[in-house]
Amino acid sequence: MSDRRENISPSALMPRGVEWGTLVLILASYGLWFSALFFLPDVSLALTVGCLAILAALHSSLSHEALHGHPFRNRGLNEALMFLPLTLFIPYGRFRDTHLAHHKDERLTDPYDDPESNFQDPKTWEGMTMWRRFVLRLNNTLLGRVTLGPLLGQVSFMAADWHLWRGKDRAIGRAVLRDWLLHLIGVALVVWITQQTPTPLWALCLGAYASLGLLKIRTFLEHRAHADCNGRTVVIEDRGPLAWLFLHNNLHIVHHLHPGVPWHALPRLYRENRQNFLEVNEGYHYRNYRQVIWRYLLRSKDPVPHPLWPSKP
Repeated sequence: MSDRRENISPSALMPRGVEWGTLVLILASYGLWFSALFFLPDVSLALTVGCLAILAALHSSLSHEALHGHPFRNRGLNEALMFLPLTLFIPYGRFRDTHLAHHKDERLTDPYDDPESNFQDPKTWEGMTMWRRFVLRLNNTLLGRVTLGPLLGQVSFMAADWHLWRGKDRAIGRAVLRDWLLHLIGVALVVWITQQTPTPLWALCLGAYASLGLLKIRTFLEHRAHADCNGRTVVIEDRGPLAWLFLHNNLHIVHHLHPGVPWHALPRLYRENRQNFLEVNEGYHYRNYRQVIWRYLLRSKDPVPHPLWPSKP
């Protein structure tokens, strides 16, 4: 495994200064969002909601770039740039911390230590009520993940943060509270901006929820249960609109092995090392999102209880 990874050398693709293309895309996403709020309601509220959903999803993808050090090398500048929470529901600081914890690849899919895992400890699963099992099974289909997933994820996310805030580690609790307070300030600013436009608040909220649903298409099968941590991470060789909306994070094994490489360099890195990447991730591969949707829209890809997980006492 180590030999195959050494054949993949992204150093020439690593940014050395300001990434102007990423910066322009961030500013353009804000400009288009403002334009949608101001001009689209007179055309169609349905179109307004759809455009807000797409732009908020793009903003989330750009937030992911920011927490990995783009477009600036300075963390404070990146966080200031992404301050407005267009998706409304997830604080940037909490997204940053949980996502970076998720990048400890040896913990991927761990029901306890991977903050982005959808697997449950089999022992916990056995103790669940029938209705909760039904909901989680429904959430394990792509349709369920897109429609119910944002709500279930938000409840789980906030419950975890509540326990952190109430926990014994007061430094972590203060950091969680700080991130949520900053987020609420950002939400208040987004709401105020929206109130200056013809867009009703319900359309803003619906667009934000739909944006999280769009992002669930990307995260639905990013990781699988596998004995080898690199074999847990997918490649979806899509080149269509969803790949661009997700800023090529569909080439997910590339991102996990080289998180410092910016979005626009991922396709080239993958093309030049395709066979190596597919060997590293044990062939966990789909041709495009059409294949994913066709297979899993109404069908579960994985069981809810982790199939390789020994129950913890």
